[in-house]
Amino acid sequence: MYEIKTQAFFSAAHHLLNYDGECENQHGHNWMVEVFVRGNELDKSNILIDYKVLKKELNYVLEMLDHQDINLLEDFRGESPSSEMIAKFIYTKLKEKIVQLSKVSVWETQTSCASYFEED
Repeated sequence: MYEIKTQAFFSAAHHLLNYDGECENQHGHNWMVEVFVRGNELDKSNILIDYKVLKKELNYVLEMLDHQDINLLEDFRGESPSSEMIAKFIYTKLKEKIVQLSKVSVWETQTSCASYFEED
């Protein structure tokens, strides 16, 4: 089994719903996103997936979030846009293009992240 990872960044604001604490107030993060791709087969160049392709598709998804108030986006209307839900959103959108996608991790600080993946 092979696995590769790439990282990208976006900046956005959000506030948590149904939360008792400071994070119920609007605030922002410089988010780091890690995307993992896993598979058994390499192509004729002995690569799992071209990083250029993976980064292009990831950046397309992150453009939907970058410099936005995530609470106002249609996909998050009425939902608390936690790191967990943002990871799931990115995973779901990216999985449409990258079938070998295995996991998405979203870091809201240098020490705190949430990941989303589907069980095999």
